[in-house]
Amino acid sequence: MPRISNIEILQKREQPTLYIRTRTKVENLPALIGESYGKMAAYLQEIGAYLSEVPYVAYHNMDMQNLDVEIGFPVASQLPGKGEIQSGSIPAGKIVFCMYRGPYSEMAPVYDEMAQWITKNNFTPAGTAYEHYYNGPEFSESELLTLVAMPLA
Repeated sequence: MPRISNIEILQKREQPTLYIRTRTKVENLPALIGESYGKMAAYLQEIGAYLSEVPYVAYHNMDMQNLDVEIGFPVASQLPGKGEIQSGSIPAGKIVFCMYRGPYSEMAPVYDEMAQWITKNNFTPAGTAYEHYYNGPEFSESELLTLVAMPLA
């Protein structure tokens, strides 16, 4: 059974971001995330800006051999992009979310449980799923904290 907190609903404001969008196989994702975060951190330092929230990855599809991912940093205001780093935002709207603690490789049941909760509570999923990472590889897998957010129609 996944180690998740209660599933809740939240009305989110639009969140400005910097991101790199790319396609990859799931097995290459951890290295790609680390590399992308490094590029964006260097760019933020270069322009004297900071993260305003924890980093995220948005999953625009769930094709594990050809994932369409947006690897991003929330920022306080719209910033110019540079090269592959783009300026964008996480849209405003109603989301369903939960906090998960444990290995990334064991997150599939979290998505299943959230999808069941959405259906049971008569909501309709809409759009891209986001994972917000509150810690990283410096922690043991059992202590990794990830907020999973799914937009609602």
